[in-house]
Amino acid sequence: MWKGDEAHGGDWRQPVVLQLKPMAKNRVRVIPLGGAGEVGRNMWVVEYGDEILVLDCGVMFPEAEMLGVDLVLPDITYLREKADKIKAILLTHGHEDHIGGVPHLIADLGFPPIFGTRLTLGLLSNKLKEHRLIDRVTRVQINDVDPFVVGSFTIEPFHIAHSIPDAVGFAINTPAGTVIYLTDWKLDHTPVDGKPTDIQKIAELGQRKPLVLITDCVRVESKGYTPSEQSVGEAFDNIFAVAPGRIIVATFASNISRVQQVIDSAEAYGRKVLVAGRSMENNSRIALEMGFLRAEEGTLIRPNELAAYPDDQIAVICTGSQGEPMAALNRMANRDYPHLKIKQGDTVVVSATPIPGNEVSVGRVINNLFKLGAEVIYGGQANVHVSGHAAQEELKLVLSLLRPEFVVPFHGDYRHMVLYRKMAIGMGAGYNNENVLIPEGGTIMEFARGFGKVTGKAPVGYIYVDGTTIGDVGNVVVRDRQMLAKDGMLIVVVGIDSASGTLVSGPDVVSRGFVYMRQSQDLVEATKEAVRAALTARNGAVPGTGVDAAFINRKIKDVVSEFLYRETRRRPMVLPMVMEV
Repeated sequence: MWKGDEAHGGDWRQPVVLQLKPMAKNRVRVIPLGGAGEVGRNMWVVEYGDEILVLDCGVMFPEAEMLGVDLVLPDITYLREKADKIKAILLTHGHEDHIGGVPHLIADLGFPPIFGTRLTLGLLSNKLKEHRLIDRVTRVQINDVDPFVVGSFTIEPFHIAHSIPDAVGFAINTPAGTVIYLTDWKLDHTPVDGKPTDIQKIAELGQRKPLVLITDCVRVESKGYTPSEQSVGEAFDNIFAVAPGRIIVATFASNISRVQQVIDSAEAYGRKVLVAGRSMENNSRIALEMGFLRAEEGTLIRPNELAAYPDDQIAVICTGSQGEPMAALNRMANRDYPHLKIKQGDTVVVSATPIPGNEVSVGRVINNLFKLGAEVIYGGQANVHVSGHAAQEELKLVLSLLRPEFVVPFHGDYRHMVLYRKMAIGMGAGYNNENVLIPEGGTIMEFARGFGKVTGKAPVGYIYVDGTTIGDVGNVVVRDRQMLAKDGMLIVVVGIDSASGTLVSGPDVVSRGFVYMRQSQDLVEATKEAVRAALTARNGAVPGTGVDAAFINRKIKDVVSEFLYRETRRRPMVLPMVMEV
């Protein structure tokens, strides 16, 4: 295995030994390495005997306090010494929180074959090309009908409706029983791609008495049913019918169904469509080539063609619905996008709900758009976005059709999992606290007929991607960044006689993000005096051995930190610099 501290502040690549109880015979082990108690970085392990399946391998976008972090990956510590046992990675669909971690982690997992539907593998292949891994990864295309065998597992994929086409759930048949992995789904009877969730297959699986259901629960707080994706198309039509100028629609780059509806509305009202944003351009190109997006010849235009058409004949589909700093919509709102500047008469549609933590950045973009004179349509009341996840009545219906012996809710915050358990118990179908298990990251659960329990805990933490590095930035570094962002830093420079340990120069003080030096001379001088008083003669110098610089560093840090907190009630990061002269 691999170590660092629990938060991976050290080197996460250093080996340690995991001491886990061996799995009992004829039990299937199920472990979330990401996605339980959070929304994002989905990754599950299904283990039977000496064989492992990995279900999804996604990323999570950083929370506001994860300063400087680009992505958060699942922690694969549990899998590192078991890489030779991994028979396959099964992908359910092409969203980032299900496939985004593959290029970063596939090498450490030993390059197992990846199984996915045609569109999912198409989107993944583009990522693998960017990371120069395309020739090293075996990709096996599956469909939503035909079962396939991997080791001792027989896997039955079945279609589920979501906000991206070609999504599937998996029924994984093991000698211990059937595990059903049903993530990111809803019962949309009129989806954009014309393929609703396969209720017939779900009912048929229920007749076989599955052992355990692992299910999405993020919308358990919402009563009733999630509206159909078609309702968004109707809202788009209403906007396109009356908008006087250009229409700019921002959504997730992987929401292919939403992109299709914008194209459909644009064609119905005689508008040309520009696709803007790198990820949006890549995903749309792949979906068009594969036939999952449809557009009449001449509908899609390039940026240099915009000037050839009047404003009322232009529609733009772009990234930036989450307020990302470098996404197309944010750059348009800051008048920094080279091909298009927001102006009076534009209509901007934000067709997404902010991910928790992104509300402030999304609000800032919307405010900027209003300042530039645009009409901005956003929020639940505008009906320009519907969720791709099941609400209460859908969750109840599928649970009643499947009737698994055990249920494990995930893909939601902790409260969502608890509320799902309450919902299941309230259905009066025999569920209780013992057969609806609530996992956290790394929870080891084992199942067999008549047996379902938490049996251990695998080590998990956050693995950060910062720039091109993976795992080098741990929680310790992030905490330092938080401290710097909150109270700034103070550098104290002193010169110490290397023989006697006496102070011979300084102290000099430099502040960054703590106080403005020119306006805080009294505090700066008082800080210097505190350092002088603390650095008495010798300062840890031992005759014949010289100065103990570590002792002086610690002494300066402790004295200055205590003094500044007493004077200002703030805790800047104190960095002593001791020079021996």
